[in-house]
Amino acid sequence: MRQELDAIFRPRSVAVIGATPRPGTIGRETLNNVFAAEFKGKVFPVNPRYEVIHSVKCYSTVLDVPDAVDLGVIIVPKQYVQDTVRQCGEKGVKGLVVISAGFSEVGTEGKAREREVLKVVRDYGMRMIGPNCFGVVNADPDICLNVTFGKIFPKHGNVGFITQSGAMGEAVMNQAAELGIGFSKIASIGNKADISSNDILTYFKDDDQTEIILLYLENFGNPRNFTSIAAEVSRFKPIVAVKSGRTMLGAKAASSHTGALAGLDVGVDALFEQAGIMRVDTIEELFDVAAFLSRQKIPKGNRVVVVTNAGGPGILATDALIAHGMSMPDLKASTIKEMKNFISADASYANPMDMVAGAGPTEYFKTLNVIKKDSRFDTILTIFLAPVTVDELDVAKNIHTALKNTDKAVAACLMGAGEKKSGIDYLNAHGMPTYIFPEAAAKALSIVDNYRKWLDSPKGKLKTFKVNFDTARSIFDRHLADGSSAIVGEDAMEILKAYGIQAAGYEYAFTVKEAVAVAKKLGYPVVMKINTPTILHKTEAGGVMVDIRSDTEVRKAFTELRSRVGKLKKGDKFSVVMQQMISGSVETVIGMTTDPSFGPLIMFGLGGIYVEVMKDVAFRIHPLTPQKARRMIKSLKSYPLLTGFRGAPPVDIAIIEDTLLRISQLVKDFHCLSEIDINPFIVSDDRSKCVAVDARFILRQE
Repeated sequence: MRQELDAIFRPRSVAVIGATPRPGTIGRETLNNVFAAEFKGKVFPVNPRYEVIHSVKCYSTVLDVPDAVDLGVIIVPKQYVQDTVRQCGEKGVKGLVVISAGFSEVGTEGKAREREVLKVVRDYGMRMIGPNCFGVVNADPDICLNVTFGKIFPKHGNVGFITQSGAMGEAVMNQAAELGIGFSKIASIGNKADISSNDILTYFKDDDQTEIILLYLENFGNPRNFTSIAAEVSRFKPIVAVKSGRTMLGAKAASSHTGALAGLDVGVDALFEQAGIMRVDTIEELFDVAAFLSRQKIPKGNRVVVVTNAGGPGILATDALIAHGMSMPDLKASTIKEMKNFISADASYANPMDMVAGAGPTEYFKTLNVIKKDSRFDTILTIFLAPVTVDELDVAKNIHTALKNTDKAVAACLMGAGEKKSGIDYLNAHGMPTYIFPEAAAKALSIVDNYRKWLDSPKGKLKTFKVNFDTARSIFDRHLADGSSAIVGEDAMEILKAYGIQAAGYEYAFTVKEAVAVAKKLGYPVVMKINTPTILHKTEAGGVMVDIRSDTEVRKAFTELRSRVGKLKKGDKFSVVMQQMISGSVETVIGMTTDPSFGPLIMFGLGGIYVEVMKDVAFRIHPLTPQKARRMIKSLKSYPLLTGFRGAPPVDIAIIEDTLLRISQLVKDFHCLSEIDINPFIVSDDRSKCVAVDARFILRQE
């Protein structure tokens, strides 16, 4: 990959095919940018209408160029692109950047045109970025390549950027220049007919000048390949991504509860989490995280100390940090004792450490010089709200001087800087990421901390259980042969049992008398559900009666359910299924749904309002390892309810993990599955009472 893409990112010569001197054209701006960046190689304008452009000889075709050409930049009308690409192939050009539009982005005719171009590219063994792209940049001072039509050549730095949107590429370059963030390489991949984000991620992995990777994605070519590549790259270089398109898949069409909870974006979240990619919601957050990663090392933990000269911003920072899962331990007693020698007695010797409004450059220097020695913290966040009497730049210089040699990660927030950015510019230039508001700093720190946790977690290996595969297969085969779309009831529970998943037993009753006898056998309280006719969503259809505690209640429940069914089909006989009601436990939901792009997604969440109202569920791309299952469980906001809350005993989390892994194996073994619901899966501190109460399997309709 490196050798192939070097022709694009590190060419010795560039032909700009479609160059022109006409103002306001892409051909003119692109050629101008090549010259303005002071490209270190040879440049050949190509256009049959001109003999000279900008005092440089112009050639009719690329075949007329007397020297070898590594990179061809194509800016010609769509109908001429194929012939131009063929000429590049005949010339021996190795890399192409096709800026021309009018291909797959415009419909069926454009897609056909793109396929024809791609065939020529592959026939000649070339590699192509585009078509319909913004171009590429290599800011390395030894290369200075800018084959885009943007207005800015970025500062050289350690950030690599991949974007599917040309307009977004230019916007990011402009904003990065404002924030002082430098780039190593930038690639706008457009329609990614040949070279995709996967290819460039692999290239950036081995690029010594790229230390952080930013992504703007609109869709995935091959999500599974992307996951594999990104997970490998993330171990060496952090990846931060904005993925547009948070639309739902069409939950109305889903046959299971799990399917209704899953949307297109759920698969993206699962993919990014498993690949260690830091997902951000906005371009602003992309810059916030990039500013930190490009200037600071990853903190060793999530412990933050806030140092401020104003109580309000300190409280805002505290609220945001805690809300995002960061920790704020108290200062050591020895730290407080030392600071009392020079800080006002009115100060708040806590975390946040509020030095009060009178604190200036000297107080910041002395306080930070003490706090940086406190071993209770991994990150120092310094906040300064500039009063009229204190010079912001002097404070910034003292903050930097105090912290420049610390082994902790550092960040600053200079509030109220407004147009007077001298302090912010100074700190950014000296390697300290600086923010306008404390909430932005807190969010960036939390995103980076999640990445740290991912780095610290072992990769893990798939676990295989000894199961009764033949029993499960016979049930699936029978239902597939019958043309069934779903498996529910006893057969569903038998499949779970075949895979070692504890499932509650079923007892059937066809009459009121039988129902009373079954209830006495099971022991009160009991649950009664409609068995005939088969109803996929029993609860939603009013087909479930719970907490039945007497013979009288059994008779009443049986009669009520019978009336709700109405007229049965000829040959059907009304029946109910009964189970002992399990109390004093926690309801959870386990399932699987199939995403058309990402394949099977395994789901886990707490039941009741947590899944129905709060949608507090976690999805992961199949297959699961023990480590992924564990992180999946812990990712729930409601996770503390599983670990013991307000005196309740902690549930057996190990059996949840075990069940998720067994479901993962079941999905691997049977490709006929489209969706799975185990709802509820009861968990408690007693493993013998951890059981699946109900289950349904939706079969794939071929």
